[in-house]
Amino acid sequence: MGLDVGTKRIGVAVSDETGTLAGGRCVVLRKNDRAALEEIGKTIEDLSICEVVVGMPVNMDGTRGPAARKAEGFGEKLSAALGVKVVYWDERLSTKEAEDILIAASVRRDKRKGLLDKMAAEIILQNYLDASKGKKI
Repeated sequence: MGLDVGTKRIGVAVSDETGTLAGGRCVVLRKNDRAALEEIGKTIEDLSICEVVVGMPVNMDGTRGPAARKAEGFGEKLSAALGVKVVYWDERLSTKEAEDILIAASVRRDKRKGLLDKMAAEIILQNYLDASKGKKI
C-alpha cells in the first residue's frame, strides 16, 4: 500500500499481488488521525497488507521540513496502531507529476482535486515498486 499523506486528505494506492503495478484505490478525508487510521486499517485488513509506503515530502534540497515530520509522525501512528511495516519514500514532485498527467488527459480542474491525492499515492507506490524490483519487499 502507498500513502500520500496530506493535512486534509490521504491518497491511497495498492499494488497487485505480484508487487509490480500500483493502482489508485481511494482518498481518505483526514478529519482526525484516529478516523483516518481506522479507514486505512479496514483496507489493510481486507487486502492482508503487511507493508505501507508513506510518501516523505522532502524539500528540493534534500532536507526534511515540517511536512516531512508530520508524515513521519503519521507513519509511526500507523505502524503502532495497525502493526504494519512502514517504509518512507521520497515523494518530491509526485503531486506535480499527477497533476500534469491529469491535465494531459484533459481532466477538468474541478474533477482533478478528487483524483490528485489518489494518483500521487499511486506514483509514490509505483516508484517504490520499480526501485525494489528484484528485491523481496
